[in-house]
Amino acid sequence: MDASSLMEKTKEYLPPEKLALVEAAYQFALNAHQGQVRKSGAPYLDHPLQTAIALADLQLDAATLAAALLHDVPEDCGVPLAEIEAKFGSEVSKLVDGTTKLSKLSWRTGAVNKRESQAENLRKMLIAMAEDLRVVFIKLADRLHNMYTLGALSPGKRHDIAQETLEVYAPLAHRLGIWKLKWQLEDLAFRYLEPRQYHKIARLVATRRTQREGFITEITKLLRQELDKASIKAEISGRPKHIYSIYNKMNKYSAQGRDFGDIHDLFALRVLVDSVSDCYKALGIIHNLWHPLPEEFSDFIANPKDTGYQSLHTTVLCQGTTPLEIQIRTYDMHRIADYGLAAHWRYKEAAKQDTPFEEKIVWLRQLIEWQSELGTEEFLESLKTDVFIDQVFVYTPKGEIKALPKGATPLDFAYRIHTELGHRCIGAKVNGRLVPLNHKLNNGDIMEIMTTKADRGPSLDWLNPELGYVKTSHAREKIRQWFKRQERAQNIERGKQIVDRELKRLGISLANSEEVAHLFNYESFDDFVAAIGYGGITPHQLALKLAAEPEPPPAIAKILPAEKVTTSGIQVLGVGDLLTHLASCCHPLPGDDIIGYITRSHGVNVHRRDCINITNEKEKERLIEVSWGQIHEVYPVGVQIDAWDRVGLLRDITTVVAEEKVNIASISTTEQDNVISVFATFEIRSMAQLTQLLSKIQGVRGVISATRSSQAKASLSP
Repeated sequence: MDASSLMEKTKEYLPPEKLALVEAAYQFALNAHQGQVRKSGAPYLDHPLQTAIALADLQLDAATLAAALLHDVPEDCGVPLAEIEAKFGSEVSKLVDGTTKLSKLSWRTGAVNKRESQAENLRKMLIAMAEDLRVVFIKLADRLHNMYTLGALSPGKRHDIAQETLEVYAPLAHRLGIWKLKWQLEDLAFRYLEPRQYHKIARLVATRRTQREGFITEITKLLRQELDKASIKAEISGRPKHIYSIYNKMNKYSAQGRDFGDIHDLFALRVLVDSVSDCYKALGIIHNLWHPLPEEFSDFIANPKDTGYQSLHTTVLCQGTTPLEIQIRTYDMHRIADYGLAAHWRYKEAAKQDTPFEEKIVWLRQLIEWQSELGTEEFLESLKTDVFIDQVFVYTPKGEIKALPKGATPLDFAYRIHTELGHRCIGAKVNGRLVPLNHKLNNGDIMEIMTTKADRGPSLDWLNPELGYVKTSHAREKIRQWFKRQERAQNIERGKQIVDRELKRLGISLANSEEVAHLFNYESFDDFVAAIGYGGITPHQLALKLAAEPEPPPAIAKILPAEKVTTSGIQVLGVGDLLTHLASCCHPLPGDDIIGYITRSHGVNVHRRDCINITNEKEKERLIEVSWGQIHEVYPVGVQIDAWDRVGLLRDITTVVAEEKVNIASISTTEQDNVISVFATFEIRSMAQLTQLLSKIQGVRGVISATRSSQAKASLSP
């Protein structure tokens, strides 16, 4: 395999004495891998060489390129690290050793231990990153070439590696700001995970390519003329969207009832200029030419991302109503946008002190500190919620910038500053205005936390995901730890109260309290309620488990009118399509324990097993076993909501119901002592949907309780 391509790239930025190290590493790897071939049939040396070329594209230092060329030599050729250190020095040897250790990690283990193994391997990778970030640069480039040659593996291995790439490596490249690697990893993984979707989108993009390119050419010509008039030197280019990003946008549009034809920004425009002042001048010219969309403007020059990314983003309406995304940045900003922290590494290598670089990876240092405190599930959750997603940047009252995950709240901000600040938080101001604690923060917000001097501690409601008080797993874990430190007796008592409240709210009775503890793999009921008491198990999780229903999917089934509700989803003795009716006395709901009653002329009436008419039934031989089959209908459920009377109460309740895509079949109210009782019949699909709806209603201001209403009187016959 010829190394000329690698050497040509390295000559562009490395001095001659450094080139000698890369050349020597190549010759050593060539001899060590002599005769070895990959499963694709290509010479084995092709892999380390392509890995090094990808890193040369990022303009990484000679030691990194040498380590990339040698990273498989110890494992596959039996060459001891001591020999590599003797020939190439300790720096290269340590990088090879770190990369070899990461290569030994097995991400595709058995289903039982997969998450624990994945969490442990991620811990090791993060620690390796903290010791020397270049190890992970090599690992990302190594994975990129493996993805390009994935076709040589079996279908099962292809799927596993692609899934791992999409879940771990692509988000990691994104978090490190290395756009050049991120989009390639995403598209390659998507190609193997969803081949039909991948090729469908590729065809759709290809059919419109000529039209799009013509549009971009016309817009570019007009913009260049205006920039020339202002004496602004600029390089203007069209930037096509990548397949996986188009797929995500299609899913977003589909949820809004729109289709592929509505996606106008398959191409974006990028403007590169010489200076920061030219960036803002170009922005003014663009906004004079076309109408800007204010909500689509972001200034990442004044507020750079923590990877160092800087750019102006704006979306304008061209040729009438066609939106076009435009990015404006300097050439230096563009290099950092493509290379991320890999670009900053060169500054670190050249600088006498490393402070600017260290500031760029403060999020990594924080995660290393937190990971020792977190369990397996919490650690994986932390990566997904705190690291591998987009961020917002908010200011402290003193003007310091803090990065938080998108969707973060004032409580997340408080716990990010200091644990005690979160525990003592009683209110928050955003931009000088009081906001609720579940307010979602936006870029540029000035955040002020209001605290109490009293040792009050957090509220257990903050852990309820339905109420949206905390987004980050870091804040959630700190709250859990506070409750866990409280007296066990207090946690048990608090947990019992929550269990009783949930059972009452859902209208469920338990014959044996130990059974529910076993559902959560707790041996004793006290251990179980203690876990609920300190927030280890949320009320929402409890309700879903009791309902024996999975969490409702995002897509909402079409709601049918109450009078059209059928029971074709009910099986009698394992047989479907028999004449069945839902009893009007107890209104059973999917997830309820049910039993059938054979009537004399109307088929089988279906009751809840604890219905008073069933428990008092004398002709037990008329009772028959029934079960819920495939559920596609909606079911009437009575709900009672007690609340302090106020203007707008019913409006707020019905708004919550509408947001959950639930229809209200009937509603009435009574009032006594300034407390209003709302009696409503909702058309519900499952117990899981009901518990989610009741949780949301419970969060409406002034609501005292929201419960499933008690069954009708026993005088109603089965």
